[in-house]
Amino acid sequence: MTVKGRWSIVLLTAVILLGLSACTEDMTKPTSTSNDHNETAQHTEMDHSMMNHSSSGEVPVTLKNAENPKFPVGSIAILTDGHMEGMKGAEATIVGAYDTTAYIISYTAASDGRRVEKHKWVIHEELIDPEKAPLAPGTEVKTAATHMEGMENSTVLIDEAIQTTVYMIDYTSTTNSEAVKNHKWVTEEELAMQ
Repeated sequence: MTVKGRWSIVLLTAVILLGLSACTEDMTKPTSTSNDHNETAQHTEMDHSMMNHSSSGEVPVTLKNAENPKFPVGSIAILTDGHMEGMKGAEATIVGAYDTTAYIISYTAASDGRRVEKHKWVIHEELIDPEKAPLAPGTEVKTAATHMEGMENSTVLIDEAIQTTVYMIDYTSTTNSEAVKNHKWVTEEELAMQ
């Protein structure tokens, strides 16, 4: 092979390597903001997955059954408000009805330091050594609730308190058809007659 032929091969090889290098670099760069949107959507779904949609059905021993609930145990209601994806519009079977004070809370998860804002609902009986109900907004107290990963033993900030009947319910998610058993909690204001 002539010197000219060898230089042609070296030059051709260099051009191919440069071309491949440029392609690889372009492939590692985001091509559009839709990737950012997908990552955000996945992160949101991951946050929802940290909530225990179903539970064992056990309730605090100090929690009192509602004497005359608007939605009796065994009745069917429609969820008119959904504090989680897949709740709004779902048909709910009432598993338990209890008179208590329900709280909207904010807290930093004890497990990983993740901040959770305006979580619905924790009830007075799930708080550790609370003062008499209802607690005023701004009060800090620990909770024994296990609705979300890292919630148990966290110090929570009371954002809002309502005295109401809370319900434990069974329902099927309207988004993924997941059967949810013994979900804690929904308030009377989040339900409507079928």
